[in-house]
Amino acid sequence: MEVEAEDSRKPTEDGDFALKPMDLKVMTEPSAETEAQRPTWSGRLEFILASVGYAVGLGNVWRFPYLCYSSGGGAFMVPYLIMVVLCGLPLLFMEYAIGQHTRIGPVHAFTRICPLLKGVGLATVVISFVYSTYYNVLMSWALFYLFNTFGATLPWTTCNNTWNVVANCSSGFPGNATDLQSASQQFFDHRLLQKTSGIEDLGGIRLELFGCLILSWVIVYLCIFKGVKSTGKVVYFTAVFPYFILFALLINNVRLPGAKNGILYFVTPVWSKLFEVKVWVNAAAQVFNSIGIAFGSMISMASYNKFNNNILRDALIVACTNSFTSILAGFVIFSAIGYMAHIHNLPVDNIATDGPGLVFVVYPEVLSTMPVYQLWAPLFFFMLLCLGLDSQFATVDVAVTFIKDEFGPSLLRFLKREELVTLAVCIVGFILGIPHITKGGIYVFQLMDHYTAVVSLVFLAFFEVVAVCWIFGVPKISLMVKRMLGKTPNIFFRACWQVLCPMLVLCILTSSIAQYTPARYGTYTYPLWAEYVGWGISLVSIVWIPIGAIQEMINNKGSILQRLKTAMTSTLDLDADDYLLEKQNQDNLVSETLFNSKT
Repeated sequence: MEVEAEDSRKPTEDGDFALKPMDLKVMTEPSAETEAQRPTWSGRLEFILASVGYAVGLGNVWRFPYLCYSSGGGAFMVPYLIMVVLCGLPLLFMEYAIGQHTRIGPVHAFTRICPLLKGVGLATVVISFVYSTYYNVLMSWALFYLFNTFGATLPWTTCNNTWNVVANCSSGFPGNATDLQSASQQFFDHRLLQKTSGIEDLGGIRLELFGCLILSWVIVYLCIFKGVKSTGKVVYFTAVFPYFILFALLINNVRLPGAKNGILYFVTPVWSKLFEVKVWVNAAAQVFNSIGIAFGSMISMASYNKFNNNILRDALIVACTNSFTSILAGFVIFSAIGYMAHIHNLPVDNIATDGPGLVFVVYPEVLSTMPVYQLWAPLFFFMLLCLGLDSQFATVDVAVTFIKDEFGPSLLRFLKREELVTLAVCIVGFILGIPHITKGGIYVFQLMDHYTAVVSLVFLAFFEVVAVCWIFGVPKISLMVKRMLGKTPNIFFRACWQVLCPMLVLCILTSSIAQYTPARYGTYTYPLWAEYVGWGISLVSIVWIPIGAIQEMINNKGSILQRLKTAMTSTLDLDADDYLLEKQNQDNLVSETLFNSKT
């Protein structure tokens, strides 16, 4: 490739100017050979839709509305939006920059960025894969409900089925104040799960769920087996279709009696809640889980971008769309809950529930009372399937990308085709998901979710921020962005990376430790051995961080301080002059910030 000497800038697709990759003295920029080998998204819209599809998942449908309802209603929007702006958006932009600039998966990216904390990259792969093994169980539940919507009547509307415990079954919704159970709750417990008394008794495999789990993994494989070429086409539907259903449900729901009361309950602020630390921690945790920070998925997907893609624009679109979807889902859910409360003459706070129950217990009950439920019920569960599949694509792709980057040539000599690598990952994920579809599988599911999506993720996010923002350094991040976009990130992003994001993540970590509570499922308390298993699940991902640090220190030479200094030195060969200029600008920014805070 020839390099023009006169001008090192060329217009991007948006008309802005960016530096040519080959004009730069950086070791990790893609060579012509790398560009030919590394596949890319067919268009920038595919990457945006894939990112939106990954960020927007089932958590937007049940977790955000419930947190908003239980943490001050409309007042919860204040800490939530603050966390999106100060933490979610900057860290998403940062992960995009890492993936797009290095054009490799998270494992190799962190190895080059901060050898001391290279284990962070492997930890993101492990946590994503562990997450995918039980997240697909939700897809099997959605399929099970979808298949049960095509009968003459919805099976969760009556108490005269073989699985019902007639003595305490209510064909209406009894609320939280009685010992009765709704028919939809009994369908979930005794028909879908056939749950046992606890994790001590897993029982046999639920054959129907076993079949649904196979089908869900087959769907995932067929959507991603060609890499970004197949995933990019699928997301045109799976990322867009849920919005048609959400808007259709909202239009239908707001016309129902009682919907106004549910919406008012959802948005009415309880300002005193803003003084509770737990509300702010919940807001930050929701942002991390929803956008997908520290899962490695955003780094992996961005690695398939063209070098000059406008990642700032993409980060803004994804963050805003994710927040908009959460708020939209809140209106959909609580307008339906208000109608349900009206029908059964109950207060709204006796209807809402936490966890998957909001999706698989409350909303099926709501659907059964809606006009033309034969249409809305299958559309709703098909929407859940689309929401879950988008997120599943990205988490599985993290593992596939790592294997291809690390073992690609040797594996291809053995397996011959890249599609077989993806198939092997899906088969292993399916096997590890089998314990979740036993009769005691709900207890395994809850244990895995608590120690993976809560405990492990917070630790991992903290070390990722430390590795990139403090050790690798904001000047180098800024230089990477400048090389791709042609301009340095503005003062807002640099201040967030340098001070605000690390401090906020540290606060989340310390608060999570201080407020730690063992996993529970309803009133069920896990035995001590199960708690140990839960902590073992957490260690499966985060243990790679200290292992990687110890290995790096052993491999280096010299005194302990010399080894540490070497381990904290990035192997990205960034241009010295550009780096020193960016570092001076960043030092001036920090000094100015400290001066203003003192004055």
